[in-house]
Amino acid sequence: MAAILPTLDELPRQNASHVKNRWGDVVRQVQKTGSLAVTNHSTVEMVLLTAATYNQLVEDAQALKAREQSVLDELGRRFDVRLGVLQQPEAAAQMGRLFAAKGKLGRRPKAGDTC
Repeated sequence: MAAILPTLDELPRQNASHVKNRWGDVVRQVQKTGSLAVTNHSTVEMVLLTAATYNQLVEDAQALKAREQSVLDELGRRFDVRLGVLQQPEAAAQMGRLFAAKGKLGRRPKAGDTC
């Protein structure tokens, strides 16, 4: 799914004047390498990508956003379930008894008891 792209420092570079004056050469270089950093006074100002690379980046970003939304939806569902338990009529009384116990058990735990 995720495209492996070179870092900005690893990209081939051309200065803006070369890009302006030799557009055909620049297009061929981008098609050959997949991307090209355009510099102005030795500072990268822009990156040119092939359409395929751009489309892959868009697809990856959309997939990531969908996955994040799925995780958020699941967390929201789990929160709603827990909140529903706390909103039960007996919940306040149960919480009051729990705090009143101050961490002490009403009975001794039994080894192997799962209840």
